[in-house]
Amino acid sequence: MPGRDYTAEQKIKSARALDELGLPFIQPAFPASGEKDQSVIEALSGDTDAEIIGLARAVERDVDAAVDAGADIVETFVPVSDLHLEHLLGKSREEMLGMLVDTVDHITNRGATPHVTLADAFRADPEHIVEVFETIPEVEFINLADSVGARTPASVQTHLDAIESDISFDRVGVHFHNDMGCGTANALTAYHAGVGKADVSIASLGERAGNSSLEEVIVACAVDNNDTLGIETSNLIPVCQSVLDTIDEEWDERKAVLGKEISEHESSIHTAAMLSNPETLEPFDPSTFGGERRLIFGSATGSGGARRLLQRANIEPDESTIERYLEVLATNGPVRLDEALNLAHKELGK
Repeated sequence: MPGRDYTAEQKIKSARALDELGLPFIQPAFPASGEKDQSVIEALSGDTDAEIIGLARAVERDVDAAVDAGADIVETFVPVSDLHLEHLLGKSREEMLGMLVDTVDHITNRGATPHVTLADAFRADPEHIVEVFETIPEVEFINLADSVGARTPASVQTHLDAIESDISFDRVGVHFHNDMGCGTANALTAYHAGVGKADVSIASLGERAGNSSLEEVIVACAVDNNDTLGIETSNLIPVCQSVLDTIDEEWDERKAVLGKEISEHESSIHTAAMLSNPETLEPFDPSTFGGERRLIFGSATGSGGARRLLQRANIEPDESTIERYLEVLATNGPVRLDEALNLAHKELGK
């Protein structure tokens, strides 16, 4: 991301926090870029339950930097579309495949586990993707990248359908970008298709519009499919927020999952319904993921909400009491639920 230069200490602290969630993999650094990223891998090596991934171009010196730093997995990347082969790599498809085979062999010979990412895979001919899978059958995960965020759920599904009969989706990973706002939706499409892995980032952080959102993908799978993906969900929101604080990144309070305002209710109709049954207007109980529901009362509160508040405070909600209470709330608000109940006891209790 332009203008970002996270310190080694920030990366290490963030990775250790993320490890508390039970993530299977954490990809914190590109060791060939210099001593800082090498020190990150070295500090985390053997210190996390998650396997630590070091990124590497398909060249020996990059692989050696990742392995020497202690990475469990070396993830190398090559372009697979005609467009990227010509304009980014400047090599033929045959030359790319040769580089890839040599790199995978070198990773294995150095004692690390190879993973591979195919850049621009969702704009590549499906036959060329199948060719890569057949060329390196020993690689556990091959990630298909929508490198420029050019795909939507429908075209992701079409692309996956085109390769499904030739590839075991247990070996398929996906990597999406959010340029058209489809990063999380595309990852969920791949999940339903049966792929084995997805790259995600907290709050969608990443180049341009970012990547599929870690917290959105986890919550969506848990809510819609009763599948927590093996993640410790009860602390998801606080961990994500703590990492964002660690790396000095802000987030909008209306950000899906993380923002406090998405579970905040103030309008009369909403608060009355939420007091009756929170499921009425919530997709999930925020406390399930370590968040908090916020009901706000004040001048916007109506008689229905006031009635339910008084009932909760064990005060008889006759019409005159409701009217007096609405005046109290309008004068003292906006206040949260506990304070609204305290005001009821203080101003109206007997």
